Amino acid sequence: MPTYAIRPVRFAGRVLLALTAVVTLAVVFLASLVLTNGADSGLAAWLATLGAGSAAALWRGRSRTGAARLVPFVPVILAAALTASVCVPTAPTARRYPPGLPFVATQHWRLDTGSRVAVYHYPPANPGTRHRIPLVYLNGGPVRGISVLDHRFLQLLARQGYDVYAYEQAGGGRSDLLPMDQYTISRSVRDLGAFIHHLGQGKADVLGFSSGAVVLTRALADPSVAAHLHRAVIAEPGPMDGPTARIGGHRGRPSARGLAPAMAGPRSTHVPRYAVAFGLMRLGLLTPDTGLIGQAEGDNAFTAADLGGDTASAYCARDAHRIPSEDTAQNFSFSPAASLRIQQTVQDAPSLAPRLRRSKTPAMLMIAECSSQVRQWETAVLADDPAIERAQYMPGVGHHLWNGLDDNNDRAAAVITAFLQAEPAPLPNYPTRDEIPAFLHDHK
Repeated sequence: MPTYAIRPVRFAGRVLLALTAVVTLAVVFLASLVLTNGADSGLAAWLATLGAGSAAALWRGRSRTGAARLVPFVPVILAAALTASVCVPTAPTARRYPPGLPFVATQHWRLDTGSRVAVYHYPPANPGTRHRIPLVYLNGGPVRGISVLDHRFLQLLARQGYDVYAYEQAGGGRSDLLPMDQYTISRSVRDLGAFIHHLGQGKADVLGFSSGAVVLTRALADPSVAAHLHRAVIAEPGPMDGPTARIGGHRGRPSARGLAPAMAGPRSTHVPRYAVAFGLMRLGLLTPDTGLIGQAEGDNAFTAADLGGDTASAYCARDAHRIPSEDTAQNFSFSPAASLRIQQTVQDAPSLAPRLRRSKTPAMLMIAECSSQVRQWETAVLADDPAIERAQYMPGVGHHLWNGLDDNNDRAAAVITAFLQAEPAPLPNYPTRDEIPAFLHDHK
């Protein structure tokens, strides 16, 4: 083979070898991150990788002379520069809370549990139609600020005479953060009881949505908290315990996930540090209290666009190209680490059924036609809670039952208010407990 042909081949081989070395060191870095749980903002893993790469480079260059001995260090330098971006914060490391909302005052209450939560109060718009029992709203998340879309729905309930209170659960929105090990589903339930006690108005009606419905379901099974509940509306619940979380099943009618345009706006996951941190946490390879990013930094970095298809999955496929803006960039707040931590405590929880079967609080279950929740998560609550008086299958909506489209808010409000006032339901009582098998079969 001519010499001029050999040289490019050798050069290409050296480049490939160098790239392989860079990739290998990046893998070593990720493995070190996992082994050290991201200690010292990833610096421990970075130094370990740099040390291992330098030792390998010295060994490879042992038989070389002069400047040639430095060539094996080129991949080490490239890998060090690449992985260093994972160790450098680009979001503030102290919590930056959303600014106040222009249409409602933000109060802060210190609960008996120690949680300091942001509270929003919508008094009845017409005192002449005021209902005597206050209504408390538990939003989903689990650790997420209340969206502007939800605030509008709460205003609608207030216009119908309800004295509406909502609070952002500890760590969410404008509420104070907790130490990571204090984020548990049990703490969320105790906070609900403490909040109603702080109201000082006796019992309260509670509307729980999504993960907020899980908190409410577990509260119904806790006599010390259930004693504060007048009526309960369980809307689109997630899994209530470990056995339920492990149920494999089907969801509702097709959602807009995969059909809707990608969410606009910046994504923290386009930054290497947060892509690695959130990705490894979601895979369970880093714990929520990882040393790679602090809770506050993660909250500051996470954006609405990072939710990706999760938002679209809350709408029916037919609404894929008209999904409303649920929130503003200024108001959006979500804590990925705290949410994962609470979800893990639900998955680790033993069966709630024995305690839920003793519930006596009148309750209603709301199920969406295009629900993104596993159907069995919802029907498990219906099967195990004997105090559920009615179920309302909501046609034409996805997981986010009140979404501002068409008359969906009015229809959801009609279902909720009819139950709270013990009036006839606007929809058939469906499914009943006896109809659960047929429901699961017919609504795949």
